[in-house]
Amino acid sequence: MTTAHPEDGFSLKALAGSLDFSRRSLQDYLLVLLGSVVQALSMRLFLIPAQLVSGGVSGVAQIINFYTAWPIGLMVFIGNAPLFILGWRHLGGPRFALRTALAIAAFSILTDALAWFLPLNGVTDDLVLNSLYGGVTLGIGSGLVYRGRGTSGGSDILGRILNYRYGISISQSYLITDTLVVLAGGLAFNWERALYGLVVIYVSGLAAEMVSEGSSIFRTALIVSACPDRVAERILTELERGVTILPGRGAYTGAERAILYCVVTRSEVNPLKALVNEVDPGAFMVIGQANEALGEGFRPLDHS
Repeated sequence: MTTAHPEDGFSLKALAGSLDFSRRSLQDYLLVLLGSVVQALSMRLFLIPAQLVSGGVSGVAQIINFYTAWPIGLMVFIGNAPLFILGWRHLGGPRFALRTALAIAAFSILTDALAWFLPLNGVTDDLVLNSLYGGVTLGIGSGLVYRGRGTSGGSDILGRILNYRYGISISQSYLITDTLVVLAGGLAFNWERALYGLVVIYVSGLAAEMVSEGSSIFRTALIVSACPDRVAERILTELERGVTILPGRGAYTGAERAILYCVVTRSEVNPLKALVNEVDPGAFMVIGQANEALGEGFRPLDHS
């Protein structure tokens, strides 16, 4: 009869952990690949036909292509080489390198290959539609790559460094790193297209931020009430949301007061306010917003 040892259980747990890591890595690479496909479609369907420069290395490649007819995808691949080295040093070494190399290679190849299958004039001649749809789809592609813990290369690398190092949002990073390229596009094409190019950058930055970080669909509530236990009980039973009771003290009166903290969805804000008003009409509430809520009652923390 074989006797189980503690080491056996530990090895099984370690094996399970490695399998989970492998599944997460595969998911990351699929997200990076899907994001690159969406970005290449955005370029070929909207931005390149309309001569809208989206900034970064791809924008520079569009300008070079305008004067030389060199393939845009090839120029993107060559231009990303020095930025790739910079990203290796600042954004995670080998893990960054594998995901970003996949993104750069897929985007470069598809941008040139899709020209053989998609209409060269795109789907519309309207600059407004091209800038809006091009910006949204480009941002969705970038956001998917970000969710896969990679970058699309080019100004995405600079934007991620600014985001990680200095807390600058992704949308602001796009504006900072891409404006000069768009201005150069104005010199190459015309200033009307340069203005629409700024719209593309802004819209794509917002779309990338929403896809990568999630939309602000959760609300946080701080409640100062003379009846904290009754309010907490109603929230627990009626809204089925957790509540944390924090100790507090009024600066003016010096009186000790309990502060309730809870997180709810947007649709639960009005029921929460009505509930608090019923229990304690004199309560004080502050409603804020959160980009994500992880843990019990929301998305599991290990899936974030």
